[in-house]
Amino acid sequence: WANFLVHRDLEPPYVALVVSGGHTMLVHVPELHRHELLGQTLDDAAGEAFDKVARLLGLGFPGGPALDALASKGDPAAIRFPRAMEDSGDLDFSMSGLKTAVLRYLRGEQAAGRDVNAADVAASFQEAIVDVQVSKTIQAANETGVRTVLLGGGVVANTRLRDRIAEAGEARGLRVRYPPLELCTDNAAMIAAVGSARLARGERSSLDIPADPNLRLMT
Repeated sequence: WANFLVHRDLEPPYVALVVSGGHTMLVHVPELHRHELLGQTLDDAAGEAFDKVARLLGLGFPGGPALDALASKGDPAAIRFPRAMEDSGDLDFSMSGLKTAVLRYLRGEQAAGRDVNAADVAASFQEAIVDVQVSKTIQAANETGVRTVLLGGGVVANTRLRDRIAEAGEARGLRVRYPPLELCTDNAAMIAAVGSARLARGERSSLDIPADPNLRLMT
């Protein structure tokens, strides 16, 4: 919904890739306020994986922006990390194996007494995540027949993901839209946007509703 704050001409149907510290999912939106979950991560979310690998590289927390910056100085083809579930045939994701692969690589290099090129590790790890997210998003658009793809969530601030998915969409005649960087991580703005839209539809909730971290997407 952060997209609707800047792209005023958006209309469904579309597929949304939602990637953050807590989510990695593909959602089909045939009409506003109606969601069909197409696939999601089976373990770690993309943002969580970025933060964990950033810590392995000594980049601190939150690690996403720092890893993105470091990756821009490295070779994304230097290390062939696994592309988990890229050819699974479904639209689900998995990140835990990739995170483990990075840890094993770093330990192996250390045990062998070799210096680690942190920029190459960051770029290669980032490329492994982006490859799968791009290919599955394009697959989702093809399977649903939509011509518009929206991106949302903090990981959409990643420059490599934005560039790669824009290129892939353009090559296939898809319209790809994502929020500006300042809105990718502004949870208040995106919640206010969808809240305003639901309020305009006449939806109301009592002020004593509890927080539910496991609440499902409303359909």
